[in-house]
Amino acid sequence: MAPTPQSAEEEQRRSANYHPTIWDPTAIKSFTTPYTYELYGTQLEDLKQKVGKLLGSTKGIASLLKLIDSLKRLGVAYHFQQQIQQALDQLNVDQNLVSYDLSTVAVRFRLLRENGYPVTADVLAKFKGGDGKFMSGDVEELLSLNEASFMAIQGEEILEEAKCFSNQSLKILLGKMEEVKAKQIVRSLEVPLHWRMERVEARNFIDSYAMDDSKSSVLLDLAKLNYNLVQSAYQQELKQLAEWWRELNFKEKLSFSRDRLMEIYFWATGLSFEPQYAKCRICFTKYACLATVVDDIYDIYGSLDELERFTKAVTGWDVKAVQELPEYMRVMFSAMSDFTNELAQQTMNDHGLDVLPYIKEQWAILCRAHITEARWFYGGQTPTFNEYIENGWVSIGSLGGLVLLCFVEVDSIADRFPNCLEDYSQLFYWSSLVTRLSDDLGTSKAEMERGDIPKAVQSYMIEKGVSEEEARDHVKELISYAWKKMNEEVVDNCFPQVMVNLAKNMARTAQCMYQHGDGVGTSTGVTKDCIVSSILKPIPF
Repeated sequence: MAPTPQSAEEEQRRSANYHPTIWDPTAIKSFTTPYTYELYGTQLEDLKQKVGKLLGSTKGIASLLKLIDSLKRLGVAYHFQQQIQQALDQLNVDQNLVSYDLSTVAVRFRLLRENGYPVTADVLAKFKGGDGKFMSGDVEELLSLNEASFMAIQGEEILEEAKCFSNQSLKILLGKMEEVKAKQIVRSLEVPLHWRMERVEARNFIDSYAMDDSKSSVLLDLAKLNYNLVQSAYQQELKQLAEWWRELNFKEKLSFSRDRLMEIYFWATGLSFEPQYAKCRICFTKYACLATVVDDIYDIYGSLDELERFTKAVTGWDVKAVQELPEYMRVMFSAMSDFTNELAQQTMNDHGLDVLPYIKEQWAILCRAHITEARWFYGGQTPTFNEYIENGWVSIGSLGGLVLLCFVEVDSIADRFPNCLEDYSQLFYWSSLVTRLSDDLGTSKAEMERGDIPKAVQSYMIEKGVSEEEARDHVKELISYAWKKMNEEVVDNCFPQVMVNLAKNMARTAQCMYQHGDGVGTSTGVTKDCIVSSILKPIPF
């Protein structure tokens, strides 16, 4: 029997006091934009042709690198993948860099390393003086060097030196720069390019590029139109998802949980922003919405006995055991089951692969991680920092999201399935660790105030007897280390590019969502601004 609202057990249930969604389903259904592919498709193709010709006719390594970098940052590189690949192949072959400045060499290194080429950081050594220290450069060179340093793998001392030198030099120059350049420096020091959410970067860089005296007006027009047209695709996907979410009726049936469809969909645009990845965005949004409610059941609402029984039922995917659970848990399992069967059936129909056991396994893995934290909470235990991390990288839920997206993008893994899931384990681990630690930096204060178990920052403070600032610094260092390990995975392995991008973008989006606090739990402020900018508000021409 489900507990009644008046029962003693019900009265003792905790609440996170999450505010209702600020995005009403009716409002989502009303989203509209004047920019549609039907109306602007011809103009888009015309601009793509012109930019393609520009890319093909650009001579000189410095000019070509700047153009490729701009295409990526403006969010239009996916239109020119083959041309860019050919250009990078040639840049990788051309090792004669003696006559090029620091900025050119640093951008070349960053673009090649980012795209999986095993290029060595030793190309930067010629910019060090006789004392072994980097020689002073201008602002552009320092910015390029700083961004390149974040492509490091563990043990690349030259890139650690580059980061330290460029950071210190940029901070000294900051007060002497005019406003536009100062903003670029602050942004680079706060969040390096390699860590930025691509869709947000595209919007910011469009404004910066518009003020560049050497800009291509046709490329700027393409970036603006493309940005606006992608919005129209997002709005259509959201309307479909809003109907799915409304039909689940969690607002009434599971009223204690977070109603965050818009925020989670925005996260999905961070994983794969290009219009051709609609299935990825829709699948991830559904999974993450459900996983968020599962998280709330374990963190806030369920009693330990209920949670133990729910975990056992999910782990065995035992329908009979589910029938003996409280009603709210039956509602949750039913939604999980429907989603699981839908994804499995789609993958079977499209590719002939039986992924049902693997999806069920991810739900079981997630629930086992959650019950571990619930046992800590109800037992009054404080996990060690390592114990917390070993469990927390799973309980954050991004591992399940990445595995499920493998099934959506199964074309790239079908010939190696299911062994590829093991191949991706380290890549997905380090991505999930960044996600977990970013979440903890943004949300742990609020969670501790409501009595949750100590998270990464607090468990480190307790274990090591250090201040909160020192603990936060340690967590930030661990995030940097995790990025180096991700970089290492990408350079050392021949993963499909789509899987690499999903893993990196999971971490990037987490850092964006939690940079200014809890970007999922609290829907206002920076998160709302990003959603409006990315999904609702076109860029004026």
